[in-house]
Amino acid sequence: MSKLDGNGRWQSKMTLTEHTEQYEARNELKTSRPTPEEYTMARDYILLPHMLTMVERSIEEIRASTNILKRLYLIAAQTIMNQIHQDMYSLRRELSKRNIKVINDEQIDLVIYYKIICRGYEERFGIVRDVVRSEISVRLTKYLQDVAKFIEQYGK
Repeated sequence: MSKLDGNGRWQSKMTLTEHTEQYEARNELKTSRPTPEEYTMARDYILLPHMLTMVERSIEEIRASTNILKRLYLIAAQTIMNQIHQDMYSLRRELSKRNIKVINDEQIDLVIYYKIICRGYEERFGIVRDVVRSEISVRLTKYLQDVAKFIEQYGK
Protein backbone atom coordinates (compact mmCIF):
# COMPACT_ATOMS: atom_id res chain seq x y z
CA MET A 1 0.00 0.00 0.00
CA SER A 2 1.49 3.32 -1.02
CA LYS A 3 0.99 6.80 0.40
CA LEU A 4 -1.32 7.51 -2.50
CA ASP A 5 -3.92 4.91 -1.57
CA GLY A 6 -6.88 6.55 0.09
CA ASN A 7 -5.85 9.99 -1.11
CA GLY A 8 -8.71 11.45 -3.11
CA ARG A 9 -6.50 13.68 -5.21
CA TRP A 10 -5.15 10.76 -7.25
CA GLN A 11 -8.62 9.87 -8.49
CA SER A 12 -9.33 13.35 -9.83
CA LYS A 13 -9.17 14.34 -13.48
CA MET A 14 -6.01 16.40 -12.77
CA THR A 15 -3.77 13.36 -12.44
CA LEU A 16 -2.71 11.36 -15.44
CA THR A 17 -2.34 7.62 -15.07
CA GLU A 18 1.27 7.68 -16.30
CA HIS A 19 2.14 10.07 -13.45
CA THR A 20 0.86 7.66 -10.84
CA GLU A 21 2.68 4.77 -12.56
CA GLN A 22 5.93 6.76 -12.61
CA TYR A 23 5.56 7.64 -8.93
CA GLU A 24 4.95 4.05 -7.90
CA ALA A 25 7.72 2.70 -10.16
CA ARG A 26 10.19 5.18 -8.68
CA ASN A 27 9.63 3.80 -5.18
CA GLU A 28 9.92 0.12 -6.13
CA LEU A 29 13.23 -1.52 -5.26
CA LYS A 30 14.83 -2.80 -8.43
CA THR A 31 17.23 -5.67 -7.82
CA SER A 32 19.12 -7.42 -10.54
CA ARG A 33 22.20 -9.59 -10.77
CA PRO A 34 25.35 -8.11 -12.25
CA THR A 35 26.00 -8.85 -15.89
CA PRO A 36 29.29 -10.51 -16.97
CA GLU A 37 30.51 -7.07 -18.09
CA GLU A 38 29.75 -5.69 -14.63
CA TYR A 39 31.67 -8.56 -13.00
CA THR A 40 34.64 -7.64 -15.19
CA MET A 41 34.30 -4.03 -14.11
CA ALA A 42 34.22 -5.10 -10.45
CA ARG A 43 37.34 -7.22 -10.98
CA ASP A 44 39.12 -4.29 -12.61
CA TYR A 45 38.00 -2.05 -9.74
CA ILE A 46 39.70 -4.49 -7.38
CA LEU A 47 42.89 -4.90 -9.46
CA LEU A 48 43.66 -1.29 -10.37
CA PRO A 49 44.55 -0.10 -6.82
CA HIS A 50 46.92 -3.08 -6.45
CA MET A 51 48.54 -2.20 -9.77
CA LEU A 52 48.90 1.42 -8.70
CA THR A 53 50.67 0.34 -5.50
CA MET A 54 53.05 -1.86 -7.47
CA VAL A 55 53.93 0.96 -9.87
CA GLU A 56 54.45 3.38 -6.95
CA ARG A 57 56.87 0.92 -5.33
CA SER A 58 58.72 0.55 -8.61
CA ILE A 59 59.04 4.32 -8.88
CA GLU A 60 60.59 4.45 -5.40
CA GLU A 61 63.04 1.69 -6.34
CA ILE A 62 63.97 3.48 -9.57
CA ARG A 63 64.57 6.75 -7.72
CA ALA A 64 66.95 4.96 -5.36
CA SER A 65 68.88 3.32 -8.21
CA THR A 66 71.92 4.68 -10.02
CA ASN A 67 70.89 3.42 -13.44
CA ILE A 68 71.82 5.56 -16.42
CA LEU A 69 68.31 5.27 -17.88
CA LYS A 70 66.71 6.18 -14.57
CA ARG A 71 64.91 9.21 -16.00
CA LEU A 72 63.42 7.21 -18.88
CA TYR A 73 62.15 4.55 -16.48
CA LEU A 74 60.62 7.21 -14.22
CA ILE A 75 58.81 8.85 -17.13
CA ALA A 76 57.47 5.49 -18.33
CA ALA A 77 56.35 4.52 -14.82
CA GLN A 78 54.69 7.89 -14.28
CA THR A 79 52.88 7.55 -17.62
CA ILE A 80 51.59 4.12 -16.59
CA MET A 81 50.55 5.49 -13.22
CA ASN A 82 48.62 8.33 -14.88
CA GLN A 83 46.83 5.85 -17.15
CA ILE A 84 45.89 3.67 -14.16
CA HIS A 85 44.51 6.74 -12.36
CA GLN A 86 42.49 7.66 -15.44
CA ASP A 87 41.11 4.11 -15.75
CA MET A 88 40.22 4.05 -12.05
CA TYR A 89 38.36 7.35 -12.37
CA SER A 90 36.32 6.26 -15.38
CA LEU A 91 35.60 2.88 -13.79
CA ARG A 92 34.41 4.49 -10.56
CA ARG A 93 32.09 6.77 -12.51
CA GLU A 94 30.66 3.89 -14.54
CA LEU A 95 30.08 1.73 -11.44
CA SER A 96 28.41 4.65 -9.70
CA LYS A 97 26.20 5.29 -12.73
CA ARG A 98 25.13 1.64 -12.72
CA ASN A 99 24.53 1.73 -8.95
CA ILE A 100 27.18 -0.89 -8.14
CA LYS A 101 29.33 -0.91 -5.01
CA VAL A 102 32.34 -3.14 -4.38
CA ILE A 103 33.34 -3.52 -0.72
CA ASN A 104 36.39 -5.34 0.61
CA ASP A 105 35.11 -8.18 2.78
CA GLU A 106 37.84 -10.51 4.07
CA GLN A 107 40.81 -12.67 3.10
CA ILE A 108 40.85 -16.36 3.87
CA ASP A 109 44.04 -18.23 2.96
CA LEU A 110 44.65 -17.53 -0.72
CA VAL A 111 41.23 -16.09 -1.56
CA ILE A 112 40.29 -12.41 -1.25
CA TYR A 113 36.54 -11.88 -0.82
CA TYR A 114 34.59 -8.77 -1.80
CA LYS A 115 30.94 -7.89 -1.45
CA ILE A 116 29.24 -6.63 -4.60
CA ILE A 117 26.04 -4.65 -4.15
CA CYS A 118 24.39 -4.29 -7.53
CA ARG A 119 21.12 -2.35 -7.62
CA GLY A 120 20.05 -3.87 -4.30
CA TYR A 121 21.30 -7.38 -5.04
CA GLU A 122 24.14 -8.48 -2.72
CA GLU A 123 26.66 -11.13 -3.61
CA ARG A 124 29.98 -12.32 -2.27
CA PHE A 125 32.76 -12.35 -4.86
CA GLY A 126 36.09 -14.12 -4.31
CA ILE A 127 39.36 -13.86 -6.22
CA VAL A 128 42.30 -16.23 -5.79
CA ARG A 129 45.63 -14.42 -5.21
CA ASP A 130 47.30 -16.26 -8.11
CA VAL A 131 44.58 -15.02 -10.46
CA VAL A 132 45.14 -11.48 -9.15
CA ARG A 133 48.87 -11.77 -9.84
CA SER A 134 48.44 -13.12 -13.34
CA GLU A 135 45.75 -10.59 -14.23
CA ILE A 136 47.92 -7.73 -12.95
CA SER A 137 50.81 -9.06 -15.02
CA VAL A 138 48.66 -9.10 -18.16
CA ARG A 139 47.31 -5.60 -17.53
CA LEU A 140 50.75 -4.12 -16.77
CA THR A 141 52.09 -5.69 -19.96
CA LYS A 142 49.32 -3.94 -21.89
CA TYR A 143 50.18 -0.59 -20.30
CA LEU A 144 53.86 -1.14 -21.08
CA GLN A 145 53.05 -1.94 -24.70
CA ASP A 146 51.12 1.34 -24.96
CA VAL A 147 54.14 3.26 -23.63
CA ALA A 148 56.47 1.37 -26.01
CA LYS A 149 54.24 2.26 -28.99
CA PHE A 150 54.33 5.90 -27.98
CA ILE A 151 58.13 5.86 -27.73
CA GLU A 152 58.42 4.12 -31.12
CA GLN A 153 56.24 6.80 -32.73
CA TYR A 154 58.33 9.52 -31.17
CA GLY A 155 61.54 7.96 -32.49
CA LYS A 156 60.36 7.92 -36.12
